[in-house]
Amino acid sequence: MPLSMELLPESTLRDVIGLLVRVVESAGALIIFVGAVWAFAQFLLAGLRRDRKLSGFNRIRLSLGRFLVLGLEFQLAGDVLRTAVAPSFAEIGQLAAIAAIRTALNYFLGREIAQERAELDAREKTSA
Repeated sequence: MPLSMELLPESTLRDVIGLLVRVVESAGALIIFVGAVWAFAQFLLAGLRRDRKLSGFNRIRLSLGRFLVLGLEFQLAGDVLRTAVAPSFAEIGQLAAIAAIRTALNYFLGREIAQERAELDAREKTSA
C-alpha cells in the first residue's frame, strides 16, 4: 500500500492557476479599457471646452500611458502565472518572447511618460 499522498494534485493546481490567470489577465484588460475610455472622455471634454492647450493634451496622454503600463504589467503577471506549473520548453519560449515584448513596451512607455512629465514640469515652472 503506497503511503504517498498528494496534497494538491497537479491537475487541480493547473485548474486553479488557469482561473487565476484569467482573473489577472481580465484585470489587465479592464485597466487598459478603463484608461482608454477615460482618456477618450477627457479628450472630448477638452474639445467641447475648446481647450487647445498642449499641456492639457499631454496630461491626457500621460494618464493613458500610465493605464497602459499598469495593464501591461498585469498581462505580464498573467503570463508568468501561466508557466507556474511544470512548463514545457514551448511555453517557456512563448513566455520569453511575450515577456520581452511587453517589457520593451513598458520600458518605452515609462520613458515617454517620464520625459513628458519633465517637459510639463518645466513648462509649469517657466509660466509660474
